[in-house]
Amino acid sequence: MARVSGKAKTRKAVAKRFKVTGSGKVLRRKQGKRHLLQKKGRKRKRNLGKATLVSSANIKAVKENLPFA
Repeated sequence: MARVSGKAKTRKAVAKRFKVTGSGKVLRRKQGKRHLLQKKGRKRKRNLGKATLVSSANIKAVKENLPFA
């Protein structure tokens, strides 16, 4: 999604899902903590609640949609 001339706009859906740290890394939430939790172990559910880094393959795409972050 390359932007051409004009005003850069933040994709609000992306802004709600990702956070850029002070050093420029991108944080995301883990999937799998919404439902079907009974079959998952305590440790697994606890670790699913923690944020993690976005993979290096996807950082560029996320940052293009967050021009002011």
